[in-house]
Amino acid sequence: MQFKGRTVLVLVALSIVLSSVVTMLVLGTPGLAGGSNNEVSHPQTGQMDGDTEGDLNFSKIQEAYDIIRSNYVLDVNEAELLEGAVEGMLETLDDPYSVYMDPDAAEQFRSSLESSFEGIGAEVMMQDGRVTIVAPIRGAPAEKAGLRPNDQIISVNGESLEGLDLHRAVLKIRGPKDSEAELEVMRPGVSDPISITVTRDEIPLHTVYGETIRANGKTFGMIEITSFAQQTAQDFEEQLMAFEQDGIDGLVIDVRGNPGGYLEAVSEIGDLIVPNESVITKINSRNGEIASYHSTLEGKKPYPITILVDNGSASASEILAAALKEAGGYKVVGQQSFGKGTVQSTIPMGDDSEIKLTVAKWLTPDENWINGVGVEPDIKVEQPDYFHAVPIDTDTVYERDMNNSQVKNIQLMLRGLGYDPGREDGFYNEATERAVSRFQQDHSLTVSGKVDSKTAALLQEELLEAMRDPQNDEQLQKAVEVLLQELN
Repeated sequence: MQFKGRTVLVLVALSIVLSSVVTMLVLGTPGLAGGSNNEVSHPQTGQMDGDTEGDLNFSKIQEAYDIIRSNYVLDVNEAELLEGAVEGMLETLDDPYSVYMDPDAAEQFRSSLESSFEGIGAEVMMQDGRVTIVAPIRGAPAEKAGLRPNDQIISVNGESLEGLDLHRAVLKIRGPKDSEAELEVMRPGVSDPISITVTRDEIPLHTVYGETIRANGKTFGMIEITSFAQQTAQDFEEQLMAFEQDGIDGLVIDVRGNPGGYLEAVSEIGDLIVPNESVITKINSRNGEIASYHSTLEGKKPYPITILVDNGSASASEILAAALKEAGGYKVVGQQSFGKGTVQSTIPMGDDSEIKLTVAKWLTPDENWINGVGVEPDIKVEQPDYFHAVPIDTDTVYERDMNNSQVKNIQLMLRGLGYDPGREDGFYNEATERAVSRFQQDHSLTVSGKVDSKTAALLQEELLEAMRDPQNDEQLQKAVEVLLQELN
C-alpha cells in the first residue's frame, strides 16, 4: 500500500474505518465489529488554539451556562447542560456523520468491537430526524422480518423515537437474544406505517460467502461481502484462491446491502483484484493533501470480473466498486449505490465520552467524490416488483371485497410466487380469492380463499425463499450475462 501526502499519512495510518453511517448501529450494540464509520482514530482529546477571539467566544458559553444555572425556574442538571452544549455544536455542522457519544454510548460502541453481538442485525443512520435503515445484515432477524433499506423506524414497542439522537434511539431498539422489538416503520412508497416484529438474536459477523454458478458451460465464482471487518480480506483471499484453483472462468463480487467497514480490509481486497498497481482510493484531508492507496497486483486477472451494487452498498463497498470500474475497467451492475464519501475521526474526551467528527473525504481513482451521489452502475438492473413487497399485518384476516394497501401487497406476493391474482390494485376480487385458495391447497393449508395469519406467514416465507433463489435474482443473472459476453 502506498501513500502520498505527509499530513494525511499521519491521519490515515492510525486506523481508518469506513461505513455508510455515523455509527454502524447494527442495532445490537452501536458499531460493527471492528468499527463502522469512515473513521480515523485520533490520539488527542480535542484541544483549542487558545486565540483571543476563541477565548471570548467560549466565555459566552460560560456566561449562558451561568445564567441558566442561576436563574432557570426549575432545578438544572448541570451535566446535561454541558452534554447539550456539545451536542448543539455538532448539530450546527449539519453533518449526519459527526456525532457526540456520551460515556455510555461510547462504551457500547467500544464493546461492539467483537466477533458477534445481540440485536436485530441492521445498520442505521439518522436521516431527516428519523432512524433509517441503511442495510439489514444477511440472514439476521431484521432481514428475515422484512426490513429493507430506507425503512424509517418511528417507534419501538409503542415508544416513540421522535426527538432522540441516534445512539439513544438504538438503545431502545437493541436488546437481548430472544426478546422482541415491535417496530413501527415508514416505508417509501407506502402511505401507512407498517408494523414489523423482530425477534432479536445473536448476530455472528461472518462477512464472506462463496458459491459457484454454472452457465452456458462456464463456471463462475461468486463472492458476497456483507461488510468489511477485520477478517474479511483474509476470508476473501482464501475463497478467491479456492475458486482459482478450481479454474473459474469469471468472478462476480456482490456488495449489495454492504454498509462498509475497515478501509484496510477493502484495500487488501483491492490488492488482489484491482489491476496494474492502480489507485484503489484516495483520502483528501481538509488542507487538500491527498494520500493514495495503491493496489499491489501486477498485471490483470486472467478472467473477467463484475461487481453487484445497490442502494444499500455504501462507503467501503463504493470504494471497491469505483476502483474496479475506474481503475480496472470492470462492469458495475445493479442500482445506484448509497453515496457516502466522508471519513470520520473518533476523538476521545476526558470523561470517556467521544466525538465522531468528519475530517476528510475519500475519492475514487479518478478523484471523483461520490458523497450524496453514489457509484453509477454501468448496467442498471432493478429487481422484480415482488422484491419490494412489505410484511403482511398478520392480525387482520383479508377476504373478498376488501380494498387496501395490504391487499395490494398480498397480490404482489401472489404474482411473484406464480399465482395470478387477476389484479394488483388492492381490491380483493374473485380472481385474488382463487389465487389464495390455490396457494393454500398447494401448501396443505385450510382452503378458505382468505388470508389468515397462517397463510400470511407462509406467503412471506415462500416469498423470501423465492427472493433467495439465484434464478430470480435479475441483477445476478445480468452480471453472469456480462461475464459470458466478456468471454466471447
